Amino acid sequence: MSKLRNVGTSLTVASPRLGYAQGNQKAADRSREQLAPWRLWYRTARWQRLRHEVFLRDGYVCQRSGILCIGRHPAPNSPVANHKKPHKGDPALFWDINNIETVSKQVHDSLIQAEERRAY
Repeated sequence: MSKLRNVGTSLTVASPRLGYAQGNQKAADRSREQLAPWRLWYRTARWQRLRHEVFLRDGYVCQRSGILCIGRHPAPNSPVANHKKPHKGDPALFWDINNIETVSKQVHDSLIQAEERRAY
């Protein structure tokens, strides 16, 4: 009698059809990255260098409120590199240093997010 070989499975876990479970941030991020592949640009070394350059140019001062952004994430006074004009996947706007400003996390998460929601 011959031995049975271990045959690898071709089954994979199906993604949920109704979205991700509430509170499952990793699944939410994966879903957003599939819908907007440009989000992966934020994970590049090029982006990290560019945002650091913007922080130095602006002196780590929030361009909207004038407060000093010296905190560490997730502190409200931590610096965030914000695109002045939403790029929506346009690489020219995304990488344009003149389209990026330093803002505090508190301003970014409240004022700027509200502005973007109104725009849509």
